[in-house]
Amino acid sequence: FRLALIQLHVSAVKSDNLQRACGLVREAAAKGAKLVALPECFNSPYGTQYFKEYAEKIPGESTQKLSEVAKECSIYLVGGRSIPEEDGGKLYNTCTVFGPDGALLAKHRKVHLFDINVPGKIQFKESETLSPGNSFSMFDTPYCKVGLGICYDMRFAEMAQIYGQKGCQLLIYPGAFNMTTGPAHWELLQRGRAVDNQLYVATVSPARDEKASYVAWGHSTVVNPWGEVIAKAGAEETVVYTDIDLKKLAEIRQQIPILSQKRCDLYGVEMKK
Repeated sequence: FRLALIQLHVSAVKSDNLQRACGLVREAAAKGAKLVALPECFNSPYGTQYFKEYAEKIPGESTQKLSEVAKECSIYLVGGRSIPEEDGGKLYNTCTVFGPDGALLAKHRKVHLFDINVPGKIQFKESETLSPGNSFSMFDTPYCKVGLGICYDMRFAEMAQIYGQKGCQLLIYPGAFNMTTGPAHWELLQRGRAVDNQLYVATVSPARDEKASYVAWGHSTVVNPWGEVIAKAGAEETVVYTDIDLKKLAEIRQQIPILSQKRCDLYGVEMKK
């Protein structure tokens, strides 16, 4: 099946972002994409100073638009970190997924908050404004089961391993690595998660805006279960297309059967809730 990743240029005007995103979703569907993903923070600039201002409840303006365009195009739509979600007085970094009938299939709240300090390069603390999610998020399609993470979640190998154990064959991480962590770890982490679990990994970033307060690395990418990069964007706004071949996944798992060779008598990773 065809997967499309929309590397969107994000402005400070929410309505413009929504209109542009929906237009590119329609374009992707017209080119045969059955599963389309938007980047982290596609409807607002990324930064702790913006989260409260742009926050919405779910359902709300942005998710309603996503539901409508998913139904119109009869696709599965991963809404990136569509919005800072407001719920019960707390803010969450939340990704929503809609099915071809417009129904909400999954809502993933970022589990691991991006609190880092690389002296002389970047300091960022999402926990100043956001609260963490407390659950794994998976959804079924006629093609395969898909697991969700958001950006920093990708650094935690245990999360991807749980998704693999639960039958996911594709992991999607809307993300916005920066100009420090992007060139160092963006592709490396994706290839690691893919090889470790013998599944496809897709990441979808905003396009790079050098004038933004937080500059995204871009380079939305798809990696196959062999660890090969099979599609990758540059820094500019674009739509990345790739065909996900589940027969290749099955072949790789048969050739190198690590999933059946794990020593569960010696070690294990489990989902607690």
